[in-house]
Amino acid sequence: MKMRAFASRNSREILRDRLNVIFGLGFPLIVLLLLTLIQSNVPVELFELNKLTPGVAVFGLSFVSLFSATIISKDRSSSLMLRLYSSPLRPADYILGYTLPLLPISLAQSIICFVVAMLLGLEWSVNILLSIVVLIPAMIVFIAIGLICGTLLNDKQVGGVCGALLTNLTAWLSDIWFDVSLVGDVFEKIANALPFIHAVKAGRYAYSGEYSAIMPELWWVIGYAAVLMLIAVVVFKRKMKV
Repeated sequence: MKMRAFASRNSREILRDRLNVIFGLGFPLIVLLLLTLIQSNVPVELFELNKLTPGVAVFGLSFVSLFSATIISKDRSSSLMLRLYSSPLRPADYILGYTLPLLPISLAQSIICFVVAMLLGLEWSVNILLSIVVLIPAMIVFIAIGLICGTLLNDKQVGGVCGALLTNLTAWLSDIWFDVSLVGDVFEKIANALPFIHAVKAGRYAYSGEYSAIMPELWWVIGYAAVLMLIAVVVFKRKMKV
């Protein structure tokens, strides 16, 4: 009950920051619109909607990290966190309390991305629903990254790490705008070692109906999600003892 009450409070705090919510939901859509416009004016297929949309959906999730990092870092800088430490909540309860409100926002962001893509010409398919489900582990990855950063950094520092560094890493290392193999072997190995490109590929395979190819990519993302959430709990627990 107390964890749910804490999660409800966090939901209100996130939605109160309307500017960041609107920017986080709207910026990926602007990118999707611009790239679709570019595609309509070039003779070759650079940004096909069936490949671009899952990629932009993953890119949009990077902004969720900023939400999670900001709320936890602000709580740490206030007296609220000290009062929370005296409650019977465990570290895992705190992390779940921060995570649960962000999952609906992440789902809404992905749904909006696919809806706008359909308005731009993406063909409707029931596989769109599968693509959104496949992106859930990626949502947890980005939420966990934000929680770790928010636990370790102050509210000013998380803006640079989650707002600038992470979004750029996601953009360049996820095979959204270009084939990473064209850059070079080292770049490709780095990209394949991170979860972003695997999340994009899993979303694309889900939409195209290549079901057997989904799990080899998705296991990477699930593994990262589990490890990062565990790290978030451990780091938060250690901070409680400081």
